[in-house]
Amino acid sequence: MAAKKPFLKVQCTVCKTVNYFTKKSKLMADTKLEISKFCSTCHKHTVHKEGRK
Repeated sequence: MAAKKPFLKVQCTVCKTVNYFTKKSKLMADTKLEISKFCSTCHKHTVHKEGRK
């Protein structure tokens, strides 16, 4: 049986709200995820980082 990918929250760095949920590959498990996404609270594109589980 295959192991499941780690499930994580993606949090806005400006307003600290959790806007997205995603899965990350096992190869990138040791590095923190950082993506530029649209924040519905800030109404603009901001950097989103991996939040706590």
